[in-house]
Amino acid sequence: MSEIVIETEGLHKFYGSRDQRVHALNGVDISIEEGEIVGIMGPSGCGKTTLLNCLSGLDSFDSGNISIQGETLTDLNDDQLSELRAKRMGFVFQTYNLLPVLTAVENVELPLLVSGFSGKEARVKALDKLAEVELEDWQQHLPGELSGGQRQRVTLARALVNDPAIVWADEPTGNLDSENERLIMDLLTDLNKRNNQTFVIVTHSDYVGGRTDRIIQMKDGEVV
Repeated sequence: MSEIVIETEGLHKFYGSRDQRVHALNGVDISIEEGEIVGIMGPSGCGKTTLLNCLSGLDSFDSGNISIQGETLTDLNDDQLSELRAKRMGFVFQTYNLLPVLTAVENVELPLLVSGFSGKEARVKALDKLAEVELEDWQQHLPGELSGGQRQRVTLARALVNDPAIVWADEPTGNLDSENERLIMDLLTDLNKRNNQTFVIVTHSDYVGGRTDRIIQMKDGEVV
């Protein structure tokens, strides 16, 4: 039996003032096992990205519990949360978030340099990850010289360069055509099998949802 690596109990999150409070998350209970690819789906504004941001420690929540690999997020201070994200999590966003002045390999190695790796070690690891996403020949290109699909693969390599246990992906194929969407999902499922990493993917795409192990369906801040 696989270990549960992500778990929430009675998760609540509010936005706005007391007069105009939005109940963004309304008692969410989920558990995700190690090595699963899980899709989070539902209409716009239902709380998908809010849930992802709370699970990854990017956003606070008002009540309930979140446990990541046995650690309760409310027990951790800001520095400990940052360390948890840096060492055990990877992030893939719809907008790539690549630095335009850095080459592909420089973008990928950046998280390692920030974490204290030597330049030489960071470069070796970054090139290894670019090879995994089949972009080693494009390592010296700037993001502006790459297609959307290639940029998303650089983003994926950057998310995986620290060998995280969990990868959070928010609409990772939202800006891509169907061919690149298929390529990114082929890569994700292949990496998931090879490395037993856990992927949590917020998506509107039925195709992406169909490639996950299971779907958490949300509506009005609740899991339905």
